[in-house]
Amino acid sequence: MFLKNCWYVAALDHELTDGKLLNRTVLGEHLLLYRGESGRVNVLNDRCPHRGALLSQGRLEGDGVRCMYHGIKYDGSGKCTQIPGQDMIPPKLRVRSYPVLERGHFVWVWMGDAAKADPASILDLRYLEDSNWKGIPAYLHYDANYLLIVDNLSDFSHLAFVHTKTLGGSEEYAYVSKPSVIERLENGFRVERWHWDSDPPPFHQKVIPDKTAKVDRRNIAWMTVPGIFNMETLFAPAGQGKQTAAAGGAKEYRNCQFMTPETERTTHFFWSYLNNFEGEDSTISRSLLDSLIEGFMEDKAIIERQQKTLEEDPSFQMLGILADAPLAHFRRVLDRLINAEQNSGATQPAEVRPTTAAG
Repeated sequence: MFLKNCWYVAALDHELTDGKLLNRTVLGEHLLLYRGESGRVNVLNDRCPHRGALLSQGRLEGDGVRCMYHGIKYDGSGKCTQIPGQDMIPPKLRVRSYPVLERGHFVWVWMGDAAKADPASILDLRYLEDSNWKGIPAYLHYDANYLLIVDNLSDFSHLAFVHTKTLGGSEEYAYVSKPSVIERLENGFRVERWHWDSDPPPFHQKVIPDKTAKVDRRNIAWMTVPGIFNMETLFAPAGQGKQTAAAGGAKEYRNCQFMTPETERTTHFFWSYLNNFEGEDSTISRSLLDSLIEGFMEDKAIIERQQKTLEEDPSFQMLGILADAPLAHFRRVLDRLINAEQNSGATQPAEVRPTTAAG
């Protein structure tokens, strides 16, 4: 069961270049995404209602798409506009369309009741469209349920063990640092964590001149429904963390990640890792992209094995520890919203308020 009355990232904008008809499954539904001649992105159910052929195997014509089984054409709203050899068009011969928006190189789709699709409810991650923040959007596919990825991102202590030589830096992070703030929100949680007087982690060392100087490291992360993670990371000279955080001038990153269920056991994972200090030197963004991919592949190996473990033994119950408090809260919030939506027959919008990265 998925929450439907909310926005999900369905594609990166560059995936829709050159007239490409993109087939992508979201929440178990086959979608066709394409950019028409006008530049507008359209999302339709990827199935011709005539005989069920895939529209993604059709042909783009202007802002519409023609099914290449019997040549029937539909516009971007899903309305049938032409049937070769037939003037009368049956009113029922139309394709379901989905509300769609583009924000910061990401294409968002609303999978629920179209009448309730409010653009203002998309999480406000303003740095994705701020020219002072540089990054390269990217995508991975997981053979695992999206909530296992949410779980992974809900506890920073795994950085110390899974990512010792990539994103974490050392096992010390897990032993000497603890969350200074855990805030339970209506639509997720917020966690803040400092690591004082530590070695810079490998991904940061690669893009700074002084690779040995100790740093104070702060992570502030939000996880919000349905599966959106954003984290503010700050590195300041050791002993200056709080002063630099208040005054500005530190080297900072913004980590934006979007978990979109493909099916109950597979996930689309989109992200952009941004920095505020590279200027025109895009080699930093490329280095960070490589580092993030290396780190995410470490996560991916564990999470996909988790999925197999759970499938092999459905009786296995994962047991919680204190560090699981944020993820437990998130799952309770999500379950409550899904149950409310299901019990109302999806006639009422989920009560999910947008939250900015500032809180």
